[in-house]
Amino acid sequence: MKNILPFFLLLTSFQVVAQSIQSPSEFLGYELGTEFTRHHQVVDYYRYLATAAPDRVKLQEYGKTNERRPLLLAYVSSADNMRNLESIREAHLESTSGRGNASKAIVWLSYNVHGNESVSTEASMQTIYTLLTEKSDYLENTVVIIDPCINPDGRDRYVNWYNSFKNTPHQVDPDSKEHHEGWLSGRANHYMFDLNRDWAWLTQVESRQRIKMYNQWMPHIHVDFHEQGVDNPYFFAPSAEPFHEVITPFQRSFQETLGRNHARYFDANGWFYFTKERFDLFYPSYGDTYPTYNGAIGMTYEQGGSGRAGLGVITSIGDTLTLKDRIDHHFTTGISTVEVAAQNHTTLNEEFRKFYQNKNYTYKSYVLNGDIDHQRALTQLLDQHGIRYGWGSAGQAKGFVYTTGRNGTVQTGSESLIVSTDQTKGTLVKVLFEPDARLSDSLTYDITAWSLPYAYGLDALASTTPVRSSAESKSISFPTPPRNSYAYVTDWNSMEDARFLADLLKAGIRVRTAHLPFSLNGKSFGRGSLIITRADNSEPGKTDRLFGIFGKYAHKEITAVSTGYVDKGKDFGSSDVKMIPFAKVGVLSGEPTSSLRFGEIWHFFEQQLHYPLTVLEADYFGRIDLSDYDVLILPDGWGYRSFLNESNLGKIRDWVRGGGRLIAMGNAIESLEGKEGFGIKSLKSDNGENREQEDPGLYEEARRERMKDQITGAIFRTKVDPTHPLSFGYGDTYFSLKLGNDSYEYLNRGTVAYIEGTARPVAGFAGSEAQKKISNSLVFGVENSGRGQVVYMVDNPLFRGFWENGKLFFANALFMLD
Repeated sequence: MKNILPFFLLLTSFQVVAQSIQSPSEFLGYELGTEFTRHHQVVDYYRYLATAAPDRVKLQEYGKTNERRPLLLAYVSSADNMRNLESIREAHLESTSGRGNASKAIVWLSYNVHGNESVSTEASMQTIYTLLTEKSDYLENTVVIIDPCINPDGRDRYVNWYNSFKNTPHQVDPDSKEHHEGWLSGRANHYMFDLNRDWAWLTQVESRQRIKMYNQWMPHIHVDFHEQGVDNPYFFAPSAEPFHEVITPFQRSFQETLGRNHARYFDANGWFYFTKERFDLFYPSYGDTYPTYNGAIGMTYEQGGSGRAGLGVITSIGDTLTLKDRIDHHFTTGISTVEVAAQNHTTLNEEFRKFYQNKNYTYKSYVLNGDIDHQRALTQLLDQHGIRYGWGSAGQAKGFVYTTGRNGTVQTGSESLIVSTDQTKGTLVKVLFEPDARLSDSLTYDITAWSLPYAYGLDALASTTPVRSSAESKSISFPTPPRNSYAYVTDWNSMEDARFLADLLKAGIRVRTAHLPFSLNGKSFGRGSLIITRADNSEPGKTDRLFGIFGKYAHKEITAVSTGYVDKGKDFGSSDVKMIPFAKVGVLSGEPTSSLRFGEIWHFFEQQLHYPLTVLEADYFGRIDLSDYDVLILPDGWGYRSFLNESNLGKIRDWVRGGGRLIAMGNAIESLEGKEGFGIKSLKSDNGENREQEDPGLYEEARRERMKDQITGAIFRTKVDPTHPLSFGYGDTYFSLKLGNDSYEYLNRGTVAYIEGTARPVAGFAGSEAQKKISNSLVFGVENSGRGQVVYMVDNPLFRGFWENGKLFFANALFMLD
């Protein structure tokens, strides 16, 4: 009898709390799982909870999307913890210095990073409601941070599409339209970027705003909720190999602890699941790996369904998978995660402190020399991640030299950027900067190389001993040049220079470029240098516009000259000093193209280059007058065989011959091979003659055998012809991120970047047969056709927006060819 009264009081208390807070179904007016909830309704429910339970829920709008939808975080904990939330946060961050006595577990749950993987946002509402009611005891030692929708633009795109095409009642037949999204799917964000691959690169506005909040909390556990194919059972931790070598034994073992707890609930319900397969922990820009490299237990949870599932769909084995089923599964793992965190809050804090102690990585410092604009671009990324850096002093550093692939020595000075692993974010520094990440298994889910020195085009050295540096910020500005000069000259080496040119052209400023090096007034200028003469811009108002742009680029050195008579090279009136026309650019969109590859181009123009772009839909391409355009871009894609029919191909060919410039990327190149007017030819592989019979091998080894023919995002050294306008701003070497084994012959007088001799990756995995196939092959090239040109980009310099050093090739294709 003594235990009955307290239990009765507890039950009565729970009933009062539950009655005072509406469930998602009560608030929304329909049973959760019977409809898709639009983002604004999700926001309304979270705002309602913050009002209904202000002592236990705090809502924070941390930013907005490209389409102006709010990005939210909900902080959920006990009333006592919420009163001390800032103190808890500060105590927790002390752990990153290996100190303090933090005791609360910090769990961050991220939902709906892929917009058409829509179930997780629905599950988030049930999860937070349950934490506030039935499972509130989990919050005594836990602070739960919930991002209900990382990708609101993509989610609403999917939900609105589904509501427009679904049957009433919904149709479970997988052939029905409601199970087949079109080309512009809800998976990606506004710019068609995959936000789950942007955690490290921060190219997207959602990622940049989120990472500010993440760095303010640095949780113990981070879960990224996803969906996969309709027929797949649920996936939860432990993750698959390869694990990056920096992942600690505790991080591995705690995934096992969580997985076994999830399995307990799934087993009780008879639900199918799998672990330790497919989803690895290697590529650093995922929602599981990035947190892992910052000390968290980072995990992906994958529910079967995705955009194909709708409100319900029949699977291949005849079962019906419903949205309610999918909600139950994500809800269960979410609650189970918080449960395990609450039970292990002391251990999580102890191990988190250990993660930030006693790091003894092989490379202690990274030295980066090179163009200041490239360094500045890199430091902007480092600032966003909270990675410290400094500047060197006169001397030398010894270690692994990235450009040669061997140990050597480089000179250091005040313009040498130094990044050390001896800092809070030291593990992340190692992962992002190491020359070649150690790969324990070639069967990985994504690219296997990403080293930032290669990506940013900097001459780097990895030193096994610390390199001294000054923490002083490096801020450079130049005085505004005088107004009445004969001309103004500046260099052409970076995307910052390309933005400068784009601004000039948009303002109607006439700009010339030098196709040969020259020197004037004791200064040397390379190919591509920009020349702005007073004579070209004498119309009223142009000078004011010009100097307004000069003021915007105060950190860019602009040399005023009093003559066009050069000391060495070609004078400004030479035919080798060419006018850069304002180019009207169109890009193909729709079914022939990959939406992700199209999105990279769209984002490049609007958010990086800041230059106008016209999107041309394939459906009405036949009605477009191409003579209105100077440049046409064909993004990588899989539907060009049907798109490039006789009519469309002839139209493009005639336009090129008449003076147009075609930029063909990826698989678009393959569809041009062998067509009249296009000289691109693939390299022929061994025809099999005189080849010895190979062991047929075991069935289970087939996947690994196929890896011999694959390249999973590896970095290759390429040879560059620096005299060609497509390569202005580059030296004779470029490190290219290669994503596949497509290979083409060199072009006659138009081969610009190419793999010379036997191909070997400097970083990342490339199968032995794939290496043979791409040896002596084209990377970037230009073919003249009539009065126009075709630019072939076999590798993608805009891939995911993070390969900074490749972007100038694309700018050259727009502005420097003639």
